[in-house]
Amino acid sequence: MTSVVTPERLPSAILFVCGMNAVRSPMAAAIAKQLFPQRIYIASAGVRKGQRDPFVDAVLAEIGLDIDKHEPHTVKELEDTNFDLVVSLAPEAHHWALELTRTESLDVEYWPTADPTLATGSRDQILDAYRAVRDELTTRIKKRLGWRPTPAG
Repeated sequence: MTSVVTPERLPSAILFVCGMNAVRSPMAAAIAKQLFPQRIYIASAGVRKGQRDPFVDAVLAEIGLDIDKHEPHTVKELEDTNFDLVVSLAPEAHHWALELTRTESLDVEYWPTADPTLATGSRDQILDAYRAVRDELTTRIKKRLGWRPTPAG
């Protein structure tokens, strides 16, 4: 049973973790920051260090997001691990997150998310795989955090 998330019950700090902090976790962090500006501290990291992925930049730009300043980094490089919620997006990230619960009091959720870097085919087919991940993450973030559009003012 999932509890209803109200503004008073939003996590104050969320960490999205994936394998290399190059695709899924920075994508999730950018989307969450857009949906909850200045309401939740949001960060991302990887179990291992990866390289920037231009397809991520392309599909995020389609929805008005820019992560040009993002540089992939590892969970060991985090300055702080004081998060209320860690969302793991890949099996190895989930293992790391569960280990963190041994020393930190936090909630961990595993959102199995496809790895779009495994997509093959034309550029459009590959971009479609990245868009599918982007859209799935957007839906999950909205649902989990009880996102509601702000009334037009």
